[in-house]
Amino acid sequence: MELVFLGTGAGVPSKERNVSAVALTLLQEMNSIWLFDCGEATQHQILRTSLKPRKINKIFITHLHGDHIYGLPGLLSSRSFQAGDDLLTLYGPAGIREFVTTSLKISGTHLTYPIKIIEITEGMILDEDKFTVFAKQLDHGIPSFGYRIIEKDKPGELMVHKLKEAGIMPGPIYQKIKENEKIVTPEGNPLYQKDFIGPSKKGRVVTILGDTRMQEEFISFVEDSDVLIHESTFMHDKLDLAKEYFHSTNVQAATLASVSGVKTLILSHISSRYQQEDEERMLAEACEIFPETYLARDFFEMNIDNHN
Repeated sequence: MELVFLGTGAGVPSKERNVSAVALTLLQEMNSIWLFDCGEATQHQILRTSLKPRKINKIFITHLHGDHIYGLPGLLSSRSFQAGDDLLTLYGPAGIREFVTTSLKISGTHLTYPIKIIEITEGMILDEDKFTVFAKQLDHGIPSFGYRIIEKDKPGELMVHKLKEAGIMPGPIYQKIKENEKIVTPEGNPLYQKDFIGPSKKGRVVTILGDTRMQEEFISFVEDSDVLIHESTFMHDKLDLAKEYFHSTNVQAATLASVSGVKTLILSHISSRYQQEDEERMLAEACEIFPETYLARDFFEMNIDNHN
């Protein structure tokens, strides 16, 4: 599980930062990539990475402002020419279906793969074999959502030494023990899975918030995340401006992480008003409150396997 930031700017693209998009690669877990937001030129950003658009089979849109969705029609169209033939599911607020279908219809675009568009409300929006995803409505003037991605706990390791101590040698029976709560040996002896399987491995949690003002109710939504991605459009000396434009500051994001038991905070959605020296101060201010803070730049990557 790895995060790849394709766009980390706010509002409009700049020379240093493209607009919002982040990929969650799940290639080892399920051979797929999930994309969160798809600002203008996201597919161009992908060309500068090892990501394969055909592997993107889920796209989650936080809200319908242009810097989060204008790259969608192009990416969806190009996927048809890049061997993408399996189902792509698109999640987003009400209006995302009209935006996509109108764009494709007017441009005469015919996709070579099936697409499913789900207009979400708050609550659980996805429950599959390995992952569950919850959505939380935020505070941004228009409907904006956060997404909490929860990896389900994985079964513990087979304790081979205990099996050998019990006189059970390697073979197909090991797989049967892993898959069944109880089996019976050819000799008629019962074997119980719980006696030979170690403790389950806790799944990882990634929470991605769309654009929002800070609210205390977010604490329970982001709680105990391995990684929290939070917008930091402004530094804290622009708190009034952040509130006026329905955004958050670096200090607000760090404070939320600090009180929520988050392991790692990544700041993104940075206003183009800030230059490199400003960004260094933005990060330093956040780290004073929550030391495990990173400030993402385009193409910043983080392996979440290291955060268990």
